[in-house]
Amino acid sequence: MHFTPTSASWLNMVERFFRDISESRIRRDSFASVPDLERAIKQYIEHHNEAPKPFIWTARADDILAKVTRAKAAFVQTPQ
Repeated sequence: MHFTPTSASWLNMVERFFRDISESRIRRDSFASVPDLERAIKQYIEHHNEAPKPFIWTARADDILAKVTRAKAAFVQTPQ
């Protein structure tokens, strides 16, 4: 069995992409049919891939470790 936590960094990148496509394309329009929505998504991806930019991770290791420590402390204090 393989367990991937929901906070895994690759999953965060997928969520970021869906946020971007939702804000940049899907929420700015209305679609009469599913094929229209699919076409809009494909166009967005094609446009996005014309000049792709890598995501640059900006969080410092110390900040990440501090967040993990706070989360662990909060989890331990939560009655189960």
